[in-house]
Amino acid sequence: MLELKKIDAGYGFLQVLWEVSLKVEEGEFVALVGPNGAGKSTTLRTVAGLIKPKAGEVIFDGDVINDLPAHIISRGGISYVSEDLNLFRDMSVRENLILGAYAVPDKETQLEILEFIFSLFPRLEQRQNQLAGTMSGGERKMCAIARGMMSNPKLMLVDEPSLGLQPSLVNDVFSALLRLRDQGVTILLVEQNVNATLEFTDRAYILEQGRIVMEGPSKEVKQDKHVQNAYLGI
Repeated sequence: MLELKKIDAGYGFLQVLWEVSLKVEEGEFVALVGPNGAGKSTTLRTVAGLIKPKAGEVIFDGDVINDLPAHIISRGGISYVSEDLNLFRDMSVRENLILGAYAVPDKETQLEILEFIFSLFPRLEQRQNQLAGTMSGGERKMCAIARGMMSNPKLMLVDEPSLGLQPSLVNDVFSALLRLRDQGVTILLVEQNVNATLEFTDRAYILEQGRIVMEGPSKEVKQDKHVQNAYLGI
């Protein structure tokens, strides 16, 4: 579904990614992990069209999308959930979710997706009339992920969903992502909680200093000595 071929990218004169290549097959839950400043979020922003690569190709569903603007990429089936969530705090949960369906013109289809979202996230249905800014951190994460689902995407890019959450809520967020994967949604996840990530995902890429240094099934990556020493404290 998604392939990056030797992507160089960055911000102005500052290059962050060097020849990054990765693949995400349809229905997979794939992780991109690494230390702070490695270029993980830059990778997602490049796929989403918020950053234009300096070299290489971003291929989605067989088409090169390097030069497409972000809103066209979104309408094409890629949903990006950023680490800062960008919820409208003074609007209700339901209003935030409906805004996520701006690319779905048919109102009946919007409501069908909303009902599906509520079946996955019952807590959001219970809180649908509550202001988004008054929810807990874990609930806001779920709301952001659910809003990303409202565009009925083929691929979800999810950036640091456990950031700032207390440990008891991390499993809730990962369980929500697993429910989405089980419904056929393809997910590329950026996450610093390496231990939890390698437990839940199918495959993983390790990004260090802007370069992919390792890839493989998540269970095998978790057994690698470098990963254990650098990320798991073993």
